[in-house]
Amino acid sequence: MKAVVLGSGGWGTALALVLLENGNDVTLWSYCKEESAVLRQTGENPMLKGVALPPELTLTSDMDCVKGCQMVVLATPSFAVRTTARSLAPLLDKGTVVVSVSKGIEKDTSLTLTDAIAQELGPDFPVVALCGPSHAEEVGRHVPTAVVSASADQGAAELVQDVFMNQRFRVYTSPDIIGVELGAALKNIIALCAGCCDGMGFGDNTKAALMTRGLTEIARLGVAMGGKKETFAGLTGVGDLIVTCTSMHSRNRRCGILIGQGVPVEEARRQIGAVVEGYYAAATGRELAEKAGVEMPITQAAYSVLYEGKDPRTVLTELMTRAKKHEIEDSWV
Repeated sequence: MKAVVLGSGGWGTALALVLLENGNDVTLWSYCKEESAVLRQTGENPMLKGVALPPELTLTSDMDCVKGCQMVVLATPSFAVRTTARSLAPLLDKGTVVVSVSKGIEKDTSLTLTDAIAQELGPDFPVVALCGPSHAEEVGRHVPTAVVSASADQGAAELVQDVFMNQRFRVYTSPDIIGVELGAALKNIIALCAGCCDGMGFGDNTKAALMTRGLTEIARLGVAMGGKKETFAGLTGVGDLIVTCTSMHSRNRRCGILIGQGVPVEEARRQIGAVVEGYYAAATGRELAEKAGVEMPITQAAYSVLYEGKDPRTVLTELMTRAKKHEIEDSWV
């Protein structure tokens, strides 16, 4: 199959290598010529140190490369997904499968990224979300990984499964694209909070409580928006949450650690040196919760720290001293 990956960051590069390993004709597109030239000259992506780029991988910054391909993988940062899809629309052959691998909620519209893509492309192009607990650094080194291919179009989801799956990269399918995308996007908020707890010197008990209650509120919103509750017990729910809250590969966790140590939010984001998706997700998640009438206290707490300048220790105390609750909603009703 002829496939193009749009976005040559670590994740886009790792997925291009999976596709190439599986025998596909793969092109990796960079936003600018300079970035593509660095990949060509060095033979590796600086975000995937030690992972060689095979000569069979085509490198370009010309978006005309998507013409005549059967699959396009959108691996840009979430803020660039819509504009990239808009540029893509007039170049694609009808029926081309478009795979979104970015994680986030669109800032200005609070739409999922696949919804934003579908708005730009129209009904002639099946859209699939490919998400799961998957650090690019590990996928690039062939560390066994499992993800989910989600779409309302079963055939498109299964095609993505067939094209990507191999002995080190296992792909499950799901029709619950809403639940899959929300879990993948909103877990970044909880990872930021987990990092804050690490930075403040708290322990495993705190992080376990945060992750568990964080997953509860993500699922609460997901179900209110039409997702399936069981999705949040799967790879893009609890799985993605575990990997992002516990690993130093996670930009969100690393940013949270700095904030917990007292580094101002903007400086912490600058030190990370790449997009911290949880920062944006805290604002969009809070907005979605308000629209849906859903209580998300951890998301609100994150927003207070990130956008209103509240002290993380104060916010944590407020969370711990909230009114008493049953753990299982609707208990004894």
